[in-house]
Amino acid sequence: MTPLARLLGRILPEIGKPGAAGLPEPHPLDFIRLRREKTPNSALAGPAGFSPSPDMVIPVFPLRAERLIEIVEQIGQQQQRTTLAATFPVRMQLWYVVRSRWLNLPDLLTVQAMAHDEASSTLLLYSRSVYGYSDFGVNRRRLAAWIAAINAASRRSAESPPTE
Repeated sequence: MTPLARLLGRILPEIGKPGAAGLPEPHPLDFIRLRREKTPNSALAGPAGFSPSPDMVIPVFPLRAERLIEIVEQIGQQQQRTTLAATFPVRMQLWYVVRSRWLNLPDLLTVQAMAHDEASSTLLLYSRSVYGYSDFGVNRRRLAAWIAAINAASRRSAESPPTE
């Protein structure tokens, strides 16, 4: 942790802690009832036609929702300064805390898989800052990076034959 983050941690204790420490316990997010703040410090990705309207459109993946959320969890494990804070298996929902490099500021990322039909699914991703009015596009770039990684991993998974 940088000296500046340690100093800020004296004022805002959540900043001086690792991972999800110091943040409220996550609860399942109801994406259908999601009310976004007016501040420009969040980004939402979802399927076309979803309400609330997503900032970025997610494709339908040729994978079952259970496999897709496994891929998301693998992607999350590969991300720097990213901690899995909670899982809600019934909703196929994962909550992550992503800490900034220099100030250790926490952002929240919630991902949920949804079945499209028997053999395909899609995702909802919501990334938002805990502090600040603007995120300077960080949450949108984060979602773009995760979506690219998920697309690549889902293509590999769809191309490889199932193991029995």
